[in-house]
Amino acid sequence: MLNLILIIILSYLVGSIPNSIIITKLVKGVDIRKFGSGNAGGTNVSRVLGKKYGILVILLDSLKGAVAVILIARLYLGNFPFHNATPFDDFTLVQIIAGVAAVIGHIWTIFAGFRGGKGIATGLGVLISIVTLDMLLGLVVFALVVGISRYVSLGSVSAAVSIPIIMFIRENIFHAQVTGYYTILPFTVLLSLLVLYTHRENLKRVFSGNERKLSFKKNK
Repeated sequence: MLNLILIIILSYLVGSIPNSIIITKLVKGVDIRKFGSGNAGGTNVSRVLGKKYGILVILLDSLKGAVAVILIARLYLGNFPFHNATPFDDFTLVQIIAGVAAVIGHIWTIFAGFRGGKGIATGLGVLISIVTLDMLLGLVVFALVVGISRYVSLGSVSAAVSIPIIMFIRENIFHAQVTGYYTILPFTVLLSLLVLYTHRENLKRVFSGNERKLSFKKNK
């Protein structure tokens, strides 16, 4: 049990690393949360500093999720502290727990007054490490929605919601026998609900027509 608690704490701390805040302060000497949309994420960094810094933040935030799932989870030793009635082995359950802790750390970072980003990039790193195919299809949904609407927030929410739907379709319609389906499906639903919660204000602005659209023009 203590070993699992250590993994949760370490994953949360790694997820809490505020890459957007650090990079914006290093480059421009300002707090990213006071500019643009006020969100400490890659999209807002792209608006304030330019696309290359935005992409860098997204990659670093995704790496946090991957590190929690691929590396920190390997610190797991011994038996699971409660009965595992799923078709997944204990280690994969630890990976899921570590991934959730990292996403929570990103959203409520201890290093920046518990005001972080919205969890999309870190969740991307987690999911692409566990359900690679479903995550890649989710990225296709993201690209299509953003390409049509130019709302990054709407694309993010659509991708998050699409992943459990894609898993359900693959398992029950195409009978693809998704590995660990009954364990991972609730996990992806949980992350989708978390994304919906963190994007609730964005969705209000989208429906009211006040959300900022992605510009493909070079920032001045």
